[in-house]
Amino acid sequence: MVRKLTAAAALATLAVSCAPETQTPVKVRALVRSSDGQYAPLEVELKTVTDIVSLEGTVIKLQGGANIRLDSRDPEAQAATTDEALERALVKDDGYRVTANYITDEKGVLWPADFHTWNLVTTYYNFERAWDYFTTTVEVKKEELPQTKVYYFPEFVLADSSTKPQLDNALFFAPTRSFMVLPFESIQKAPLALNASILTHEYAHLVFSRRVYDGRGIPEAIAAWTIGGGSPTPGLNVIKSLDEGLADFHAYVASCRSSFGCNTRVLDSSYEGKPVEDRDLSQNWCMSKELRDLMFYGNFTVFSGREYQVGTILASALVKASRTDADRQVLARAVAAAYSDTNPLKYGFNQLARAALNKQEDFSLGRAARAIVQHIPAGNIDLKQTVCTRLATHLQIPISELSEGQDACPQSTTLSDACPVIAP
Repeated sequence: MVRKLTAAAALATLAVSCAPETQTPVKVRALVRSSDGQYAPLEVELKTVTDIVSLEGTVIKLQGGANIRLDSRDPEAQAATTDEALERALVKDDGYRVTANYITDEKGVLWPADFHTWNLVTTYYNFERAWDYFTTTVEVKKEELPQTKVYYFPEFVLADSSTKPQLDNALFFAPTRSFMVLPFESIQKAPLALNASILTHEYAHLVFSRRVYDGRGIPEAIAAWTIGGGSPTPGLNVIKSLDEGLADFHAYVASCRSSFGCNTRVLDSSYEGKPVEDRDLSQNWCMSKELRDLMFYGNFTVFSGREYQVGTILASALVKASRTDADRQVLARAVAAAYSDTNPLKYGFNQLARAALNKQEDFSLGRAARAIVQHIPAGNIDLKQTVCTRLATHLQIPISELSEGQDACPQSTTLSDACPVIAP
């Protein structure tokens, strides 16, 4: 929950400041989840911001008042042949630069002067933390993660399903290659922009997009594998599940660096009840026969939400396999390295997907899981063995499929008793 600020407490030692200069790092108050689970004003440093008033910097550029509309009947969108043209077709109004308002205390620390400034500052801080996690802990090169636009409280319409603007969400939207923080209405707990785990999850989608999909607005594999009429889409089901599950895993590893500590419940503090429980990575999740069959013979576009189920099983298996900070760091780097690798002996997801464009069933969960294992350094024998056991057990992947090829699982890998074995 968000800890309330009283006017007296907030203004006791503050003096008005109209347009503060930006001298990096900027000391400012943001709403951050503390060790007791409460959100409270905390003095933080924004290390990458170049304009504290418009909240623009190396990591993100915040943009307010935009109008974005996705409509399959839009002739401009239908005619788009490049990512840039598609983006222009979808963004009907790019909006304007946001303006944050501050009060400066006697120590020179900036305090947000209104709700939206608290929300904007915390949004920048959480995206900056996600960027720092990927560029330091995961060792993604900074050049791979240039400034990304964040549409703040846009009017975002998915016209094929509703004429009403979308609410209560934060997302990475590949067609515009941007993030969105949507207006909220029904969320009664912490707004999504305050939830560091949710924004790290969304930032992980950006990393996945840039490495697996080459940063394309409409990825080649998605375009090739999307089939209407409820036809089976096995490759699409797998790659969507990987994207969601590995985003949750990265959000978990990143949370271990926070004062709150390792958070296995990505949605916690913004949602409550079943949605939170269903994504709790500390639980013993196992592949069911029904879900496995749907992966092969179903279409996750029709069976909405199944990618989260498979992704949660994958993420929880990786969480259970990495119990120490050192293991978590090694595994997080292996996961990101598995996104793209041109070495034919251990192709990454990008290359495996390209090879399966005309036969999507060749992009299997087993091959993708094996790519993760192959990118765990050979010296980390115990971690590799544990990951292999967890993946084989929880995802019901045949050991023979995981052990094929260079640096894969050892053929001596055995199943644990954590999950019942599903009959072929």
